[in-house]
Amino acid sequence: MKLHNILALGAALAVLPLAGFAQEAAEVVEEVAPTFDEIGPYIMTTLLFLIGGFLVMWMAAGFAMLEAGLVRSKNVTTQLTKNIALFSIAAIMYWLVGFNLMYPGDGNWLSDGYLGPLFAITSLEPVGLAAADASLDYASVASDFFFQLMFCATTASIVSGTLAERIRLWPFLFFTVILTGFIYPIEASWQWGGGWLSEAGFSDFAGSTLVHAAGGFAALAGALVLGPRIGKYARDGRVVPMPGSNLALATLGTFILWLGWFGFNGGSQLAAGTVGDITDVGRIFANTNMAAASGAVAALILTQVTYGKVDLTMVLNGALAGLVSITAGPLDPTLFGALWIGAVGGVIVVFAVPLLDRLKIDDVVGAIPVHLVAGFWGTLVVPVYTEGTSFGTQILGFAAIGAFVFVVSLVVWFILKALGGIRVSEEAEINGLDMAELGMEAYPEFARG
Repeated sequence: MKLHNILALGAALAVLPLAGFAQEAAEVVEEVAPTFDEIGPYIMTTLLFLIGGFLVMWMAAGFAMLEAGLVRSKNVTTQLTKNIALFSIAAIMYWLVGFNLMYPGDGNWLSDGYLGPLFAITSLEPVGLAAADASLDYASVASDFFFQLMFCATTASIVSGTLAERIRLWPFLFFTVILTGFIYPIEASWQWGGGWLSEAGFSDFAGSTLVHAAGGFAALAGALVLGPRIGKYARDGRVVPMPGSNLALATLGTFILWLGWFGFNGGSQLAAGTVGDITDVGRIFANTNMAAASGAVAALILTQVTYGKVDLTMVLNGALAGLVSITAGPLDPTLFGALWIGAVGGVIVVFAVPLLDRLKIDDVVGAIPVHLVAGFWGTLVVPVYTEGTSFGTQILGFAAIGAFVFVVSLVVWFILKALGGIRVSEEAEINGLDMAELGMEAYPEFARG
């Protein structure tokens, strides 16, 4: 036998044990490593929370731009400061106490007196969580916390616009601490934390009541205690227009909110691990978009008919009202259902804004009609398409949450007013909060107006 044949035979004989070892190792890995069927739902649902969460976080930019565009130029910097500050406060307070109040675990804080530890999130998943362990839960705890936090921050953003142009910065931020750390988590726990409203059959898919109407009720309480802006309502009963500084910014803010709402409603499916779940997310996206579009068109047509001219601010708020209206039940309606639900929201805004003015309730950006009134409509209409719900239970849930948020907010506003005042001085209000509160202006090269 030639030498090279002998060497080849020797090499083959040497490799045989290695091949056997490799086969055994592959079998062990196959037994230990989970399949995608096992960890796929965990991965996909975690991604849904993360993507939905950063889309809802982008809504903070939308609120900031909307409010910056709808307030007068002398107050723009203050509104921008409030928006970034409230988001940051919400992030800390929801971690500190809010998440634990909202999701109390096996105990129910209302019925059992269970509050749990002060810190809801003491640790997240360990770094490099083993894939084999990933199938134990339906999604990452960190992603769930991140997603839910964004809803808490949104509630505070709603209050900011209503009280613009006359509230002091620090009392507003202190109220934000109470709202995001306690008021919102407690009322949200009644439904999303497995509380008494959930057991009663109340349904609010993504928060027409729990987020939007709650923010609207907190804003209404603040507006009543704070009072209207100087010169807003003349002695003869006239409503004095106070146009915003930049409708381009307001329009940009509306489109940003529209985009973020896909995360708001779509992420509230809370699952993406099956074909059915992902299909439902797509359905939610389509219905959400349809409701926004029909709300805008309804406001567009109605302002033309009512006033003889289209009012852009009403159209912007019409789109937002359409979004709020579909938020309580974005999954079940047909596209036509989403269309008429959103359109009614747009109509609500056109009539509710002047109604507030007749009541001398000064809402700078129209947040109360958009979030509170349209939130009620969206909550009420859920039983039309969603089985197992009733109009009575929907009204009960809205009334309970509204009463709780309004009364507690009213008490907090009165306490803040008594302790040091919540309103800037008349001189500061006339000259603008930017200089009085911050000493800087958003548009320093232009005359204030």
